[in-house]
Amino acid sequence: MNLTIAEENYIKSIFKLQEGQETVSTNAIAYELDTKPASVTDMAKKLKEKKLIDYEKYRGITLTGDGRRIALQIIRRHRLWECFLVDKLAFSWEEVHELAEELEHVRSEKLTTRLSDFLGNPTTDPHGDPIPDAQGRMNKTRPHHPLDKATAKRLEVAAVNDQSTALLEFLKAKGIRLGTQIEVIERYEFDNSVEIKIKNQPAFTISEQVAKNILVRPL
Repeated sequence: MNLTIAEENYIKSIFKLQEGQETVSTNAIAYELDTKPASVTDMAKKLKEKKLIDYEKYRGITLTGDGRRIALQIIRRHRLWECFLVDKLAFSWEEVHELAEELEHVRSEKLTTRLSDFLGNPTTDPHGDPIPDAQGRMNKTRPHHPLDKATAKRLEVAAVNDQSTALLEFLKAKGIRLGTQIEVIERYEFDNSVEIKIKNQPAFTISEQVAKNILVRPL
């Protein structure tokens, strides 16, 4: 099926938003894509005609089976390109999201398969997100929790929720990346900040906002 880049971006955004709820409002999509609700309504009509979404005015939007399949293909391409950029071209994790946003629209299945094979068929991207396989299945990763909610003292960084350049640059500057082992020294009730220690570094404190976006698992 031939889709425009805009249509693919809408499908991917609906998939992302639908993970937390059954239907997605046009306002939520407008906010996610930084566009007007009226533009979302126009696009919804086009995607409904192509049988990629179920849409009734005022009742929200859900992906059809075909829509979900296409969304997973886009996500697969995006996350594989992120792996390629980090692992093979030495980009850092805060640089790759925008580049992968462009590369994800190269639709060649042959290229995607060869890219995955070349990378050793990775199951997670550089931010810890699972990569769908060619059939759209995602490996279940070990359970992880936001750092602000974790109860164990010794933890490993498993993923990040917020993939904004600003946060990723901050984490890089602090020496925090996937697989980094951290020890929780203190939790401060006053502002919910967390003091942590990384091996061979002095302890330092991170804000509640940063802690919410670092996903960890106990060691």
